Amino acid sequence: MTSARPPAPPPVLPLGLQLRAYLAASHAIPLAAPVLLQRRLAKGKELADRWREKLGEAGLPRPDGHLIWLHAVGLGETLALRGLIAALAAQSPATSYLVTSTTKGSALVLAQNLPPRTRHQFLPLDAPGYLGRFLDHWRPDLSIWAEQDLWPRAVIDTASRGIPLALVNARMNADAYARRRHWRGLYADLFARFQLVTAQDEVTARHLSALGAQDVRTSGSLKAAAPPLQADPQALAAARALLVGRPVVLLASSHPEDEAAVFTALRTPHPKPLLIVAPRDPHRGPDIAARAAEHGHSATLRSAGEGPTADVWIADTFGEMGLWYRLCPVCIIGGTHGATEGHNPWEPAALGSAILHGPRIANFAGDFAALHQAGAALPVFPEGLAAAMATDHSRMAARAKRLSDAAQDSLAPLAADLLALQAAR
Repeated sequence: MTSARPPAPPPVLPLGLQLRAYLAASHAIPLAAPVLLQRRLAKGKELADRWREKLGEAGLPRPDGHLIWLHAVGLGETLALRGLIAALAAQSPATSYLVTSTTKGSALVLAQNLPPRTRHQFLPLDAPGYLGRFLDHWRPDLSIWAEQDLWPRAVIDTASRGIPLALVNARMNADAYARRRHWRGLYADLFARFQLVTAQDEVTARHLSALGAQDVRTSGSLKAAAPPLQADPQALAAARALLVGRPVVLLASSHPEDEAAVFTALRTPHPKPLLIVAPRDPHRGPDIAARAAEHGHSATLRSAGEGPTADVWIADTFGEMGLWYRLCPVCIIGGTHGATEGHNPWEPAALGSAILHGPRIANFAGDFAALHQAGAALPVFPEGLAAAMATDHSRMAARAKRLSDAAQDSLAPLAADLLALQAAR
């Protein structure tokens, strides 16, 4: 009887000058990392019981069996991974999943929307010692990176262990490409380690190819296929009881420009709904209340335990967007009246909330184009907001939900390709 042949070592790929310089510099990260993380902790930007995960210290045990590691940088990108995890789990039910991200908000919200057999950790800072501890502990069978957040040391160290790498849901507009093209050598070296690269759109595919990626596929956005956000049943019932008989409009993931536009529109003599403002940064609640007062509107803060007893109810809490989309038949997408250029429209679509938005949607141009083509979202300029908020958009909401429901089954081919990479290891 002969023993099984050990897996072949990964091919040794050359390192260009830019990548070599970065890897050398990454050895200095531990000189400052603990102090900087402690400062962030003091400012409330890190979780007190989990910040050492960024030093490579695991906060959870590794599950038995196959483990797929998925990384996304922030809240929206992390939540979008849930649909892909569901598609992978449908084809490989015994596999477990590790999701890493870098922001406190992403950890808090994902904890309330965590798929089965999935756990979350913070990605270690990009230093060899931290990443060594991380990879030694988790030993992933496949590494999947989302959008455009590539950490060079993490990519190189993962590839050097023979772990297959995939980049999915990549998005890179002209400005993002312009910031990266001077580092083409570094990106070409990184992309050479990826066995699969998919882009959300043709523009991104061209930019990735120009940076050295090979055989880039265009597969659309993961956000359209993400499952609906969860909501606490007791909180939902309590809020619904408070809103009985009152028309409600949600301003979702808002920024100051969005709030100014909507507060101005509420002055117009149309039937005045209760406006729920869910800011992108919940810490801005008191400032939003002050801005509402400047426009002649009273406001209450959910974070202070106040109910919807005024003109504006500020939902300055983490992880409750699934609650607000369920409660509000109409939502206005934040970030569409300023330089942010929009936020994810598929979250309200999945929960039947009609989608209104301002004129600036470059970050989700393809997503909004699909919704517009189906008559499932409505662009509204500030002067038309008051009338739009008072209109019945239930048919439009139903069309958006049908699009979202159809997208839930669209990730099976990508999941199969990713699992094939794992199986070939």
